[in-house]
Amino acid sequence: MESWDTTVDLVIAGSGGGGMVAALAAADASASALVLEKQALVGGSTCMSGGIAWIPNNPVMRGLGVPDSYEDAMAHFEAVVGDVGPASTFERRHAFVTAGPEMVEFLQRLGVRFAYCPGYSDYYSNAEGGHDLGRGIEPVPFDGRVLGDWLAKLQPGLAQSLGMAVMTNEARSLSHYNRSLHAFAISARVALRTVAARARGEVLLTNGASLIAQMLQVALAEGIPVWTEAPLDGLVVEDGRVVGVRTQHDGAPVSVRARQGVLLAAGGFAHNPEMRAEYGGDQPNTARWSIANPGDTGEVLRAAMELGAMTDLMDEAWWLPSPRTGRFGQSTLDQARQRPRTIYVDAAGQRFVNESNSYMEVGKAMYERDKTSKAVPCWLIFDDRYRKRYAHLRSSPGRFPRSLLESGMLKQAWTVHDLARMCGIDGDGLTATLERFNRNAELGIDPDYGRGESAYNRALGDPNHKVHPCLGPIDEPPYYAVQVVPGDIGTCGGLVTDADARVLDQRGRPLAGLYATGNITATVMGRHYLGPGASIANSMVFGYLAARDAARHAASGSDQ
Repeated sequence: MESWDTTVDLVIAGSGGGGMVAALAAADASASALVLEKQALVGGSTCMSGGIAWIPNNPVMRGLGVPDSYEDAMAHFEAVVGDVGPASTFERRHAFVTAGPEMVEFLQRLGVRFAYCPGYSDYYSNAEGGHDLGRGIEPVPFDGRVLGDWLAKLQPGLAQSLGMAVMTNEARSLSHYNRSLHAFAISARVALRTVAARARGEVLLTNGASLIAQMLQVALAEGIPVWTEAPLDGLVVEDGRVVGVRTQHDGAPVSVRARQGVLLAAGGFAHNPEMRAEYGGDQPNTARWSIANPGDTGEVLRAAMELGAMTDLMDEAWWLPSPRTGRFGQSTLDQARQRPRTIYVDAAGQRFVNESNSYMEVGKAMYERDKTSKAVPCWLIFDDRYRKRYAHLRSSPGRFPRSLLESGMLKQAWTVHDLARMCGIDGDGLTATLERFNRNAELGIDPDYGRGESAYNRALGDPNHKVHPCLGPIDEPPYYAVQVVPGDIGTCGGLVTDADARVLDQRGRPLAGLYATGNITATVMGRHYLGPGASIANSMVFGYLAARDAARHAASGSDQ
């Protein structure tokens, strides 16, 4: 028998959105919780993210009179995700759609504040049940000084890399500040907010950092312990039930008993090259291009698998097509595929996807095309008119960082054939592709892939009403190209769980005492990303459900 050093009701491995919501839900049910974070910084992938949560029919939408329904959300799951196996059963979808709004109301009751993200459309907005205005909500700006010493323990957030207090639904306007009065007004608002906050001495957090900070503030006020540099070294099983964990605290080994259960919210295996190679399947990846949370190394997932846990979707990730500019996730060329006068092509010089679709969709298309024509990496092609129109990094429109050209990462040529030769692309193929694309782009249509037809395509395109938001001919030399690789923001396959987030064994039975949520699990979204913040919503909702189920079983005296 294990010798216990301390005892709580619910042990939570991981301090991201799912873990923090679970801790708060446990405390609300008068249960004690302990959050373990193996890194020195808290917040996980959520803190690094945009912080949007895709919650159908959420109370923030309803409060603004934005229509949505359970029926539309379920129809959308069926139309887009389809039959993808045990990760996205009817029961799990029903749990997600019904518990999501309840979870938001719960967080609002605790003082966590959200704003609606109007216009940030569902990623498959033109599919049945899709929402053109969007279902996303994000945290409002929050002064991090409230956290005291804990502020320094937050994972660096998205806005920190930009140096501006920008909300996620505003970020798409920043690099378009010169393209419309609306985008300029939003950019000015962000700049004024940033300057004003600095003048007041505030440390204004937005995006995922605000979401984690707001929940952390409540957790600290509730007396919920959060241990950093506390890896999960092992799961303790007695009589077929997970009853605790082995971890570390202040550098010493500690055994923690969990009366109600253990929740694994420790992220996936994005940075584990061996696991990525083992499970990559038709989407091979050895973690070279991931910008996921550094803590996504998979050892907690392995520990659950060793107990006989069922897994699924292990080859899948939240793909992020990433131009190789030397600054993954920090170049406005990341957004180029959604603007006019750009295309993606394979080594044959041919298009293979609607470039303006969701990042996950485009990443999957790269792998699919690579089976018949080299598309990993593929190439982003654009012309000089594109260069003149848009800002790149923090420079003025028309100015690329000199290092891009000098390094050879950005190719430049005065003819299409010369550009193709520099990239190793078939010159005749690229010429034919551009001729066809340009003819149709002049008419504002893309009969091959439907680019620009959905509200989502248009939402992230050029806001200038004088041009098509997504389409324009590529015909003004010199021409440019940059290699694009299938990066990712995390894996999204892993442990199979039921509607209460209980981990299932190989026969589909719950492993007693063990719960899981987030990127360590096979997501309810299946092989698609339904809208902004789909991964965060999946993590938070099932974290909430896990804590609620554990408390319910404890109250009734029944086994899990």
